[in-house]
Amino acid sequence: MSHPHPELGAPPKLSPGSLRVTPLGGLGEIGRNMTVFEYGGRLLIVDCGVLFPEEEQPGIDLILPDFTTLRNRLDDVEAIVLTHGHEDHIGAVPYLLRLKPDIPLIGSKLTLALIEAKLQEHRIRPYTLEVAEGQREVLGAFDCEFIAVNHSIPDALAVAIRTPAGMVVHTGDFKMDQLPLDNRLTDLHAFARLSEEGIDLLLSDSTNAEVPGFTAHERDISSVMRSVFAGAQRRIIVASFASHVHRIQQVLDAAYEYGRRVAFVGRSMVRNMGIARDLGYLRVPPGLVVDVKTLDDLPDHEVVLVCTGSQGEPMAALSRMANRDHQIRIVQGDTVILASSLIPGNENAVYRVINGLTRWGANVVHKGNAKVHVSGHASAGELLYFYNICKPKNLMPVHGEWRHLRANAELGALTGVPKDRIVIAEDGVVVDLVDGKAKIVGKVQAGYVYVDGLSVGDVTEGALKDRRILGEEGIVSVFVVVDSTTGKIVGGPHVQARGSGIEDGAFDAVIPKVEDALNKSAQDGVVEPHQLQQLIRRTIGKWVSDTYRRRPMILPVVVEV
Repeated sequence: MSHPHPELGAPPKLSPGSLRVTPLGGLGEIGRNMTVFEYGGRLLIVDCGVLFPEEEQPGIDLILPDFTTLRNRLDDVEAIVLTHGHEDHIGAVPYLLRLKPDIPLIGSKLTLALIEAKLQEHRIRPYTLEVAEGQREVLGAFDCEFIAVNHSIPDALAVAIRTPAGMVVHTGDFKMDQLPLDNRLTDLHAFARLSEEGIDLLLSDSTNAEVPGFTAHERDISSVMRSVFAGAQRRIIVASFASHVHRIQQVLDAAYEYGRRVAFVGRSMVRNMGIARDLGYLRVPPGLVVDVKTLDDLPDHEVVLVCTGSQGEPMAALSRMANRDHQIRIVQGDTVILASSLIPGNENAVYRVINGLTRWGANVVHKGNAKVHVSGHASAGELLYFYNICKPKNLMPVHGEWRHLRANAELGALTGVPKDRIVIAEDGVVVDLVDGKAKIVGKVQAGYVYVDGLSVGDVTEGALKDRRILGEEGIVSVFVVVDSTTGKIVGGPHVQARGSGIEDGAFDAVIPKVEDALNKSAQDGVVEPHQLQQLIRRTIGKWVSDTYRRRPMILPVVVEV
């Protein structure tokens, strides 16, 4: 199995008749999925998603793929193919279309409806082409065939991309649920047909590659959901992804059975469920869904609230309820259902929300104590079955952390894919398909691009490090006035601490050290303010570290007179 080396340089010019595959996100992480295909100087993009921030990225709203390698080649892009409507596959599209709004978007009916609603908020009117399973579209050098796959959102598609260099199949996110709620099966017959033609490179979902066996059926949740509804005495609050139509359908079915009304809470949830209902993907009995403002008129045992926040997102409705910062107040006897999985990295945030809800008296039902979630991704047994059908000549695991990618590669090897034709790459690693063999040829820039409010890309890793220090260690500011000619102290030093856990008065012990250091530097003829600031920072930093074993941010201000 080949894998990237940290010393990889820039890739060479693509040789004629070869296909280049460049993942800009989704490899080594869960989210930010984006892959660029190149043939004959033309580009095809599959998915363009976001990654949600973790605790060590304070103040960040979203993380985007790095578009640097595309900025000067946007005119070469034939289209963006979207495999399905989850945020980690479509969330970054508005930010790419800001650079060139007329790049065509290709996707299924529901996927396009979800992205169009999102783009409307960004005041972008895209050019779209709706496709369905079994359909083929020629997009420049790329002949794309779309295949039905089963996932945790309706209308998901895999894509087979035929080029003169060979055929590539990108699965998108998929599983092989044999009893799906919408009766839409993963089209194994289509994959078998493609296998007969010859799949030169398979890019396959790796999320559940470590999980043995087969992923449970979505409909297995129904009995558990009904059981929870049957035992709930007061309100039921369900937290789910705003695009998980199948899960919300089961909530609606249970609410209807037990005589409850449902209200959607949160802008994205209201928008997405409205779209799904209008397009016929969500079946809503008349009178079942009501406006959240009417809930006060209903008794608690007739109320179901469906909201976002299943991943502990700080600004989502459920987190705000747990923090008593929402108009909906959790009370003793409420039942809260977290109907989703834990995305790696979100565990602490989710458990913090669970603890907060429990504190106010809620009965919290989650994956850890009840079967209220099944995955939308194929487990190891399904992947083995899938590889034996597809018989790919080359395999490139995608969509997963490193452990998932490696586990998926091992599954491919077990089914007979030669180890020297299994490519384990990471974001930015360039893979060329040359004469029927996939190999790593270089690396391009593919770092994190942070969205902070209206700012895109302005927050650097250094700024995040400063935020972490401020949040964990606090800040110490030092104000000194010096003579501009001699460098001698005229006023101060004055020291103030915020968030450091050190009282301002404690710094009286270090002020003489600062004075001695500044007086000595003045004798040595040092008068430049920046050098004096560095001297103050080192002196106070050493004292704080020796005395308190802390490393706050030290902000010296030197004023010349």
